[in-house]
Amino acid sequence: QVQLVESGGGLVQPGGSLRLSCAASGRTFSRHDMGWFRQAPGKEREFLAVITWSGGSTYYASAVKGRFTISRDNAKSTAYLQMNSLKPEDTAVYTCAATRQYYVGSYASRTSPDEYENWGQGTQVTVSS
Repeated sequence: QVQLVESGGGLVQPGGSLRLSCAASGRTFSRHDMGWFRQAPGKEREFLAVITWSGGSTYYASAVKGRFTISRDNAKSTAYLQMNSLKPEDTAVYTCAATRQYYVGSYASRTSPDEYENWGQGTQVTVSS
């Protein structure tokens, strides 16, 4: 298992950018798909992006494709979410998550929170002028 800690959230104006980090403890980081989710008040948790353990393939939700970029640095055991062109509707708590080791599945399966075994505590992102 991995323990995950997010950082990088905060208050940003519309059109601005933030980069979130997800630092993992343990020695198995490179074996896990890493995903980012968000949850706004009164709404369900929403899948944003995932990067695979095997080759760094990435998948994005349509709501963020072209604006957000997920990446990982296995040497630093850290995943990132670069968020550009932020909108007020992006305001939410952002959480990273890790699948089980050597995960194999479809894009659709990777969008489900049920496929992720380890979660961070979340970081607040507020987009407001």
